[in-house]
Amino acid sequence: MISNRANGLFGIYVHWPFCLHKCPYCDFNSHVPNSRSIGAAFDEREFVESYINELRHFAKIKPNEIVNSIFFGGGTPSLMSPQAVGAILDEIALLWSIDENVEITLEANPTSVEVARFKGYKAAGVNRLSIGVQSLRQEPLKALGRNHSVSEAKSAVAIAQSIFERSSFDLIYARPDQSLDEWRVELNEALDMAGGHISLYQLTIEQGTRFFDLHRDKKIIMPDADLSADFYQLTAQLCNEAGYPAYEISNHAMVGEESIHNLLYWRYGEYVGIGPGAHGRLIIDNIRHAFANEKLPQEWHKKVYANGHGLVTDDKLTWEEEGDELLLMGLRLSEGIDPKRFEMLSGRSLSAHQIKDLQGYGFVEQLNNGFLRVTESGFNVLDAVVADLAA
Repeated sequence: MISNRANGLFGIYVHWPFCLHKCPYCDFNSHVPNSRSIGAAFDEREFVESYINELRHFAKIKPNEIVNSIFFGGGTPSLMSPQAVGAILDEIALLWSIDENVEITLEANPTSVEVARFKGYKAAGVNRLSIGVQSLRQEPLKALGRNHSVSEAKSAVAIAQSIFERSSFDLIYARPDQSLDEWRVELNEALDMAGGHISLYQLTIEQGTRFFDLHRDKKIIMPDADLSADFYQLTAQLCNEAGYPAYEISNHAMVGEESIHNLLYWRYGEYVGIGPGAHGRLIIDNIRHAFANEKLPQEWHKKVYANGHGLVTDDKLTWEEEGDELLLMGLRLSEGIDPKRFEMLSGRSLSAHQIKDLQGYGFVEQLNNGFLRVTESGFNVLDAVVADLAA
């Protein structure tokens, strides 16, 4: 009998789905107030009450936990008032115990209106800010549909670092028409600005976005596989030289500055997801449940009012599915995965023959502690590596 399928980490993810506008590359569950997907202006106070009710629902399912991480994602959580953030944090503290080193992160956009709220978020209990800069060049910002300027982005990063002990910001690279030399200069500039953590994402074309349509119509041309690999290798090189090694495929940090929220996900921990479109993973009676909420904000709001939650999915994962998810999550980490934990979760061992083949290609390596991890070369074909090991 397997007695423990968790990893000791427990978090709360709060999804705030509202944005001032939809960026053309974004496939996240985000909605513009008064748009067709919402249909009416939303009342922040009423929505916060629904968040609180949903938290209470999950606290009945998973009581007596210690919260290690709280993450406000979106959407644009920095459109929330500090009072709304504070009300949600206060309720979490009433329902669960809070780790003394809890990480409480809020995603923010670097516009002047939102920056003015930074001190309010700190007073409400937020102790880490993650800023969606996306580029330090004006033309790419415009192409990405961002509302802020380069100067606003730099100012937001500096202000966040002056208010919060921990902060991070995101950049998108391997953009249409971007050269390696241009990225080298931009990334070095970003690393000079960074305060311990930086997230660097290759631009991907997702179905249902404006960029998908433009790419299909050949109005934007993406880097080919070889150039994408060159972008990734250059990024790794520059970050390593600056003391920001990758602890996850897209996240780089100085030692000790890794995001607990990121590690909770990639180490396959447990987390409650509240808000429209939020997902969660909870172990109940030794079975891992995959939860998903209604995506449309008003429909979610109605469901919470009627049922106390906005759930539309509650799947009990099989051992095989758990093992597959562990591979999918854990192999993104530079520390890799513990094959013994995979065996505990999935009920089977990884194929020694498959591992040997992947080692022969230089895609994986086994560490002295017994962990299996993907190499830098393997990260370029990560999906294929995961599929081979899961087969």
